[in-house]
Amino acid sequence: MTALRMTTPVRRPRSRRTGSHAWAAAVLIGAACVLTGCVTAPPTEPTPTAAAPAVAPLRGTPIDPADAEHPSLAVKIDNLPAARPQIGLERSDLVFEELVEGGLTRYAALWHSDVPDDVGPVRSIRPMDPDLLSPFGGIVAYSGGQPQFIEAMQNTPVLNVIFDQDDSGIFRRVDDRESPQDVVLSAAEVVDRHADLAPPERQFDYADSAASAGAATAGEAAGTIVTRFSDSSERSWTWDPAGSAYLRGQDGAPDLDAGGGRLVATNVVVLSVGVDRSTDVPRTILEGTGQAWVSTNGSTLPATWTKDAPAAPIKLTDADGAAIELAPGNTWIELVPTDGGGAVEILP
Repeated sequence: MTALRMTTPVRRPRSRRTGSHAWAAAVLIGAACVLTGCVTAPPTEPTPTAAAPAVAPLRGTPIDPADAEHPSLAVKIDNLPAARPQIGLERSDLVFEELVEGGLTRYAALWHSDVPDDVGPVRSIRPMDPDLLSPFGGIVAYSGGQPQFIEAMQNTPVLNVIFDQDDSGIFRRVDDRESPQDVVLSAAEVVDRHADLAPPERQFDYADSAASAGAATAGEAAGTIVTRFSDSSERSWTWDPAGSAYLRGQDGAPDLDAGGGRLVATNVVVLSVGVDRSTDVPRTILEGTGQAWVSTNGSTLPATWTKDAPAAPIKLTDADGAAIELAPGNTWIELVPTDGGGAVEILP
């Protein structure tokens, strides 16, 4: 698709008086003041410039600056059928879906603009999570993990809160779920306990509205995005014009939240990623660059993703190298493998 570029006519500036004319005018005014007396007007106060409205750094929506002065919270959330429906997932700002063992997936979900009382079920850390979560700072909560993965996560600037090592009561097991899908985190409380930590930096660029977002203005209409993480893990996102959101499905069925509503996203970002399968735990490779698709407002735009370093955010750019703006709202990022049955389909 060929992008149309709008050009604005160049306005020529009005001619200014030359220095000699300005000097002559000043002499005449001075002479008039000597003869008649001049009253000097008091200096006028400069008109204050309205401050740009604050926006939530992980959502792009308007926010009271005072409500943004706290850290983000990342939590490893299970996605096995027994873990569904998850608790608090519908209120997250960002959700990363990543491949784990057996062709299954797990979430790294982040809350900042709207932190629920509880989130879960909380599960263990994985080898790609340090690279994924370092740019956000703040807090990461998980149930445990292999020692080398925990050590790598603890070596980042992110505060680690670990169920296996915590005796403060911030985690608890609930009676209505079977172990190990029964660990729940008191999310709002853990953020309050560490309110001195800095808020997250903005990770993506946001447009002022969904209609002006990059995919909406330069993409092609696409009603459904299908992602396959393996031969046994298929996900779908279907555009719902009435709700102005993408409806999530898993393995051929609607994906629901704990209240019985459909999980939805304002933006769906798909990253095609390599996976290191040299050990029994697959590791998504998140440093470098690759193909991507950005879906907003019922349209999808092919893109390129770039992550220059472990602590660097993921950048999304179009064919011209310009940053792609998302719509204000929540975003799901699908980290789809380039091999092992991974696939992406963009359907009308």
